[in-house]
Amino acid sequence: MIHSKTITLFIFLTLTVPAIGADSPNVVVILADDLGWGAVSYHQKWADTPNIDRLASEGIQLDHFYVAPMCSPTRAGLLTGRYPIRFGLARAVIPPQRNFGLPVEERTLADGLAAAGYRHRGIFGKWHLGHHHVKWHPLSRGFTHFEGHYNGAIDYFSLEREGERDWHENYEPSDKSGYSTELIADAASEFIRNSATDEAPYFCYVPFNSPHSPFQAKPKDLARYQKGKKPTQEEILLAMIHSMDRGVGQILKAIDDTGEADNTQVWFLSDNGGVGKFKRNNVPLNGSKLTTFEGGVRVVACVRWPRRWKGRRVVSNTMGYIDVLPTVLKSAGLNPNEGVVPGRPLDGVSADALLAGETDDFPEREWYSYHGQSGAEKETIAIRTSQWKLVVMGPDVRQGPITAAHQVHLYRMPDDALEQTNLAEDYPKVVAN
Repeated sequence: MIHSKTITLFIFLTLTVPAIGADSPNVVVILADDLGWGAVSYHQKWADTPNIDRLASEGIQLDHFYVAPMCSPTRAGLLTGRYPIRFGLARAVIPPQRNFGLPVEERTLADGLAAAGYRHRGIFGKWHLGHHHVKWHPLSRGFTHFEGHYNGAIDYFSLEREGERDWHENYEPSDKSGYSTELIADAASEFIRNSATDEAPYFCYVPFNSPHSPFQAKPKDLARYQKGKKPTQEEILLAMIHSMDRGVGQILKAIDDTGEADNTQVWFLSDNGGVGKFKRNNVPLNGSKLTTFEGGVRVVACVRWPRRWKGRRVVSNTMGYIDVLPTVLKSAGLNPNEGVVPGRPLDGVSADALLAGETDDFPEREWYSYHGQSGAEKETIAIRTSQWKLVVMGPDVRQGPITAAHQVHLYRMPDDALEQTNLAEDYPKVVAN
């Protein structure tokens, strides 16, 4: 016998979940970890990334796409459409067992798509937004399926972090074994194939852990790059990037095999710039991961949605991680600002009309970047406008005026996008304002 409360709940859900539009796309967001600007072969001939190149060629290259200088902040802003400094997640990553996570008050992209009728919402890979309490678990943040690891920097082969195995399916530990990059691609591809059998569109978020340290590659991938008896760290990095690119290709094939590629929106981006120890990683940009220079925050990014967004072009408008949520929700037929928690407005804006070629009127906003994991004495903040970019480094840049103790850089934009000429001493009024 079905309880009357069950019937009431069923009717309520039926009435409150909106009908899905015929044009609502499947959404796949692929996030690389520490992939430098120069680490895709369509930017320079260093790494080998034919599948990422294919996506960029068929879709739209987002040439001025900005993120936070490090991992957890970018993931938080990507999933909320808000600068992570607004809710305490800008300063640092979330290390193992830290009693902190993405605040439950924040609406996530998965939450928003659930409201649009997306029944299958999976995440495969690196979460890194809190796991000490179940309230921070992906399944508590709008996702219906999770496979991957809670922490960053896990061992690619043992799947361990600090001596503890970190691989899970939904809420339970998983006994799967293998190279983590391949496990992520396998799980995401299976989810796409299974979800495509449902009439409702799906959301698939694929945060790879590659090519983040530890630098570990499979022998078959190392064979492409290793020249001496012992591989260099650069050769290992290139092999890791190639493995991740193969995973991207596997995901694209899964989409093709479902017959739904035309109406599947595929995003690819990195969570921050590449690490600075590899000289060609961010070429020709200045700086690297953990800095607010362009090499730390301007990243490889592209998107493909053949049904609505004409491909084979480059968009140079300034946009970034906080714009993904409003753009995706708008493309799914929702007003991105409806359902926003009072007092927690979006910082991002929808680029749907711009990407569709319906308008060139996209706001040129001031863009903010911040990093503070190394402590107040080494904090760095940057503000980029249509004419200037100001970078200020410690101490405690958030608390007071710029002093002689701060390192100050001022670059003219967009003419000096490579940040070659520091004009701070020549334009003190611009710095002060």
